[in-house]
Amino acid sequence: MVEVAIQEADVADNYMNDIKKIVKDSYGKIAIQNSSCCGGNSCCGGGNFDNIGKIIGYSDSQLANVPSGANLGLGCGNPFAISSLKKGDVILDLGSGAGFDSFLASRQVGDTGKVIGVDITPEMVSKAKEIAVKGNVKNVEFRLGDIEALPVDDDSIDVIISNCVINLAPDKEKVFKEAYRVLKIGGRLMISDVVLSKELPEDIKDDEKLLIGCVSGAILKEDYLKLLSKAGFSKITISKETPMFLENYGLSITFSAVK
Repeated sequence: MVEVAIQEADVADNYMNDIKKIVKDSYGKIAIQNSSCCGGNSCCGGGNFDNIGKIIGYSDSQLANVPSGANLGLGCGNPFAISSLKKGDVILDLGSGAGFDSFLASRQVGDTGKVIGVDITPEMVSKAKEIAVKGNVKNVEFRLGDIEALPVDDDSIDVIISNCVINLAPDKEKVFKEAYRVLKIGGRLMISDVVLSKELPEDIKDDEKLLIGCVSGAILKEDYLKLLSKAGFSKITISKETPMFLENYGLSITFSAVK
């Protein structure tokens, strides 16, 4: 029985590592090619990145106030639509990519605040750092890391933001536990993500393109919310819920929660 349990654990670890490799390789190519994950059945439907931003809820002024190259059309909502950040806040951006939301947050928290972006893809982190230097944005820092094991101190973050990333993580429970660990007491989440309204067929679950397109890695909405509560979060409030991605399956939700 012990050997069987070890074998099952090894299989699970290999599966999770395979998922992470697919994500890193695919988003690395997106960073290099300045392309989007968007396609007909995923992300935002493809097209111009600013148009994608408008579709998912960003204003013209927000889209105009980020350094060139930061918007790769990778979001599924606007986490800033929930509420604004305060001057002096310390912000953590989970899956920061080329830095689009990190740069928006940096303007809101000002010189006395700080934004930390964490991404698993080396090419994305390098791209975000280059954009920060070219844009002379000094209150942001980009770190290479796994959102299931954040390179961030305990109780050090005021607000966590994330946009269409947690669905890509194979162990979402670890993500929420890590988020809870690094937040200060009273700290909050402001997140847009993809969840499911019903179970996906097996062929869709196994589709790598739909994983990168933020679909096949998503879980049921009720399971997602249970994991949030299990991690310790309260006052979970969904401010926007939009059917998208695969018809009758995918939902884009924007929500807040408090530690």
